[in-house]
Amino acid sequence: MSRATNHHPARLRRSVLCVPADNARALAKVKDLAADAVIFDLEDAVAPERKAEARDALVRHLSENRPGGEAIIRINVAESGFSEADLVAAVAASPDAILLPKVESPADIQGILEWLSENDAPESLRLWAMIETGRGVINAPAIAETGRTFGGRLDCFVVGLNDLRKETGVAALAGRTYLVPWLMQVLIAARGSGLDAIDAVFNDFRDAEGFEAECRQGRDMGYDGKMLIHPAQINAANRCFGIDQAALDEARAIIDAFARPEHAGKGVINLGGRMVERLHLEQALKLAAKAETIEKRKAKS
Repeated sequence: MSRATNHHPARLRRSVLCVPADNARALAKVKDLAADAVIFDLEDAVAPERKAEARDALVRHLSENRPGGEAIIRINVAESGFSEADLVAAVAASPDAILLPKVESPADIQGILEWLSENDAPESLRLWAMIETGRGVINAPAIAETGRTFGGRLDCFVVGLNDLRKETGVAALAGRTYLVPWLMQVLIAARGSGLDAIDAVFNDFRDAEGFEAECRQGRDMGYDGKMLIHPAQINAANRCFGIDQAALDEARAIIDAFARPEHAGKGVINLGGRMVERLHLEQALKLAAKAETIEKRKAKS
């Protein structure tokens, strides 16, 4: 496959709330929530006999109501027999992205890319991938690489630890001691191809202290945000994965420095006695874009 310049949108993804697509009450509340992104779930959260009803309800809902942040639709795996109908509904609903569950190889991404191309899906429609099996973790670098090719739509990894624990037998211990190596493996694969990475859900939404501790852990590991199962988790996730003011000040200083006429075309500059490369400029621009999104949302609220 041909290599393309890696361009992924700088999006704010601190809090990614999962909502069952067949839950009318939950859908109605979404537009008033402060989540950066909402995953409308057609997979695990919807019983097989309700899949068709959920698709129809979701298309109607998104035609009239959009969340404040990104709208993502999670479809079913191909083996379920529901995935093609899910894809048809997803394209009709015009989300920002489609989330693919249990991605285990680049072929899982390529198959969806081909379907979207054959069905004239808009170029703006992106893909997210759930990494939630042993094969998915092992193949994460190759999967991430599909986002660096011509026609690649892949923007983001989401870790699914519940399925990974079930498959491997790893205990659900506080601190995720034996899971951290896999979390880091997925994170470095994502970063190697310029993708965002979202940490796994915390299952007990009543345990606020435990949730915040896990958010801080995910932030320190380098994750962009956390997948959530309840609106009560949104504010803590936004706070823990928020932008540090000192980091933002530094980013703005880097942007200003590279904008000076004397630094035009330079790959490396001296900023206060420190050598700063253009890769730092790219990171600074992404951080500044996220900060601008936060400020715009504050102004609207």
